[in-house]
Formats: sequence, C-alpha cells, structure tokens
Amino acid sequence: MEFKDYYAIMGVARDATQDEIKRAYRKLARKYHPDVSKEKNAEAQFKEVGEAYEVLKDPEKRAAYDRLASGWQPGEEFRPPPDWDAGFEFSGGGVGPEAGSAFSDFFESLFGRGRSGGAGGARGATFRARGQDHHAKVLVDLEDSLHGATRAITLRMPELTPDGHVTTRERTLNVRIPQGVRAGQQIRLAGHGGPGIGKAASGDLYLEVEFRPHPLFRVDGIDLYLELPVAPWEAALGATVQVPTPGGPVDLKIPPGSAQDRKLRLKGRGIPAREPGDLYVVLRIALPRADSERAKAFYRRMQEELNFDPRAGLGR
Repeated sequence: MEFKDYYAIMGVARDATQDEIKRAYRKLARKYHPDVSKEKNAEAQFKEVGEAYEVLKDPEKRAAYDRLASGWQPGEEFRPPPDWDAGFEFSGGGVGPEAGSAFSDFFESLFGRGRSGGAGGARGATFRARGQDHHAKVLVDLEDSLHGATRAITLRMPELTPDGHVTTRERTLNVRIPQGVRAGQQIRLAGHGGPGIGKAASGDLYLEVEFRPHPLFRVDGIDLYLELPVAPWEAALGATVQVPTPGGPVDLKIPPGSAQDRKLRLKGRGIPAREPGDLYVVLRIALPRADSERAKAFYRRMQEELNFDPRAGLGR
C-alpha cells in the first residue's frame, strides 16, 4: 500500500486554510469531472481529489493525518503505525465503512472504520439539543487493568482558528481506570463531550482502551502470555523454575520432555473478571553459546553420542 500526500494531490500548502482547500477542490473537481473533462485519466484523478478533500476538509481527520504524515513521501510503502490515532478526540459522525469503500486502501486503513457518534448529537436542533458524544482512543498500562488506577490523560481536540487554520487544543482529565478493563472496551465520562445547545446537557466522552506494549506479558482478551526461556536440560529432564506473574513470582514445574512452544497454564492469573483470565507460559528453549573450546567440545560429544536428526520429519 502506497502513502498518499493529500496536500500534493490538492496542490495546496500544508498550512493552507480551510477556505483555500475548498477553492482548490472546486477548481480540480471542475477540471477532472468525468462528464466534462478531456484530461487523461480524468475519472481516476477525480476520485483522488475527492478522497484528498474528504480528509482535508474535516479539521479532525486533517489534524490526525498531519500527525501521521510527517516524514513520509508519496509512493512509499506504507503501513499505519499501531495506535497512531491514540489521544485524538473526535466528535463523532465520522466516515463509516460504506463511505470508506469508495476510496483507496490507504484511506480505509486510516479512516475506514469511522467514528460513530453514539447516542448523542443533534446538530440541526433549533432551540435545545444535547451535545455531541466525543470519542478517543487512549493507551494505558496493563497494570492499570490488573489493579485499577486513576490516571491523568491528555487528549488533543482539533479545531479551527479564526483565520481558518487547523490547530489542536489539549485538555487533561483525571480518569478512573476500572480493574479488569479489557482492550477495546470503553470508559464513559458523562458530560465531557460536546456542549449542549440552549442549556441542554453536554454529550458524553467515550474512551476506547488499548494497552501499551508490556515488557513481559502479551494480552489476548482476558488471558496473558509469557515467553519463558528454559535451558535444554530443563526442557528434557524437567525442572522447577521461578516465573513472574502479575501477582508476583511463582514456582512452575516444567514436565520432562517438554518441547519448544509448549504452553503451561496458570489458571486465574490473567486479567481480573467474574471468571479471571489465565496466564499461559510459552516455553522457549535457549541454547548455550559455543563460545569456548570447552563448550564446543561438549557440543561435539552431543553430536557423536546422541542419535538425533532434527530434520527427520521432512520426508527425505
């Protein structure tokens, strides 16, 4: 998938005002409209311009794209970094899958799932209207879910300046992270969304939780996975070794004859829940280095004395 420079497609500077972007779109739409244009590849150019305008006309999408686009060149092989949009606050009413399907894979990878606005929001109301619900993805530590915590979380909300440029306004909230919250779940902050109209109530803010990478544990739903290095003799002969868990170190029995990637289950030591998740210890057999004459001699004895062919199952 290739990176797209929407500013280059529109022929505008990165600091262009929203009015300048709108004028550029109107000019290019007339130039490439398939019904009237005689330009080569007019239909494809028209779609490109429409996709670029879909992003740059929206201050929220534009601010997110600006953060992502730094350092990329048109045509470069591109994959969006994990959680690239974390910390951005969106007001809902985003592009849904049905709209994204008309655009490129690049667009869909960034905006295709949309950001639906939930139960709030009535922009067309005349006198009283509840404020729009806002949405944001936030990154928290695994320990916050294991034990519960209160954290200061800073969000960036795109907005327009009086002269038509896009900027971001930051706000910091003290958020209670409930014990046992899972990746993908939402924390609702009542009244922290968009302001209401005519003294109506404000909307709510929904924070979608994602976990930061952990140095030891990988998260899968409510289960945790730990890769445990073991010596070849521990795997072959069996052993009892100490392993870290969220509740502290425990002694784990490794059965004799254990193979690479064998999973050992520690029940109930995952993320807290009505039925807590489990911790799976995945064995990784670590080979000693042959970095001395004594070590090399030991490996030669193994080669001579053990009837072992690691490729016996390849059907030779």
